[in-house]
Amino acid sequence: MQDGQLFTWAALLTIGGASLLTFYIVQYTKELVDKLTSRWMSLPTDVYAVLVAWAVLLAAQFAGGAPLADWRTYFLAFANAFLVAAAASQIQNKSLNPPGRDKNRKE
Repeated sequence: MQDGQLFTWAALLTIGGASLLTFYIVQYTKELVDKLTSRWMSLPTDVYAVLVAWAVLLAAQFAGGAPLADWRTYFLAFANAFLVAAAASQIQNKSLNPPGRDKNRKE
């Protein structure tokens, strides 16, 4: 681990690191975003997750030295944001319904 950090810029360039950070950001900010945007529009969580993933991927790219003026960085980060958001959604599904949990068991 670099400098004792849990997240590194290199880790955020992987689907695992980017999706985990996206999951945490969406989970902790979605309610606030809903309250702030409810007056004008309803922002679906899936769309919000893609936007968050795009921001995470762009930040990691720019921190790694990608040029700000290169349109390809934005396009690829946007395309990859859908994959990262989908992986973050699976993290949420697994946290709510962990494998091996008896679905018929009442808690």
